[in-house]
Amino acid sequence: MVSRLVTLFSLQIIDDELDELEELRGDLPLRVNGLNAKIKEIQDQIDEKESVRTESLLKRKDNEDEIERLSNNLKKFKAQLYKVRNNKEYDALTKEIDHSESEIERLKSENYEFELSSERFKNEVAELMPKVQDQSILLDQNQVELKKIIEENEIEESRLREKREKIAEQVKKPDYSVYMRIRKALKGKAIVTINRSACSGCHNIIPSQRQIELRQNKRLFTCESCGRILVSPEIALEAEKSLGK
Repeated sequence: MVSRLVTLFSLQIIDDELDELEELRGDLPLRVNGLNAKIKEIQDQIDEKESVRTESLLKRKDNEDEIERLSNNLKKFKAQLYKVRNNKEYDALTKEIDHSESEIERLKSENYEFELSSERFKNEVAELMPKVQDQSILLDQNQVELKKIIEENEIEESRLREKREKIAEQVKKPDYSVYMRIRKALKGKAIVTINRSACSGCHNIIPSQRQIELRQNKRLFTCESCGRILVSPEIALEAEKSLGK
């Protein structure tokens, strides 16, 4: 049981050191993620506006082709007016002329709206682009700073992770599951010692009888107040020795 407790506490020591390296990064990882998300959000807006603008320009081109076709037909219809032989032919031509003129006006009006919307989207994109550039500059600065911190501690972090992996392999699966659950719930500290008759995690007093049982190192105990695993100071010292502290 002593070996089991020592191994568990050794894992906590290594995790504490890894947490310290993580803390050196501060909120940089969150800031980088936040900036990436913001840039993507703005870029998505730009892409959407550009897509709508491109679509309106294509429709405008189609309308211009149709206007040209209708205008040519209109010229033919008007020329044919002078060659009609009866009222029926005249009425049919004037109907085609009216329809063509009406359709040309509709398409011109539609193209005018496309032109306005295209200009509006163009201006909106022009307003968004500097925001992307500003956010990208901030992102680059934060990434450089984060990369520098990571590189400065890369060797130490790699060493600790390798050591952690070896220690974790020695921990029983049920113990590891409990350890990780507590660690996640209590922000890192899953195993603590007794200090001045109190849990060093939450500082609540441990009953005298429980302290005696703890020092016997015969089983796992948890703090009744915070739920952390408790070990005796002797176990903590042994764990530090095993890690060369």
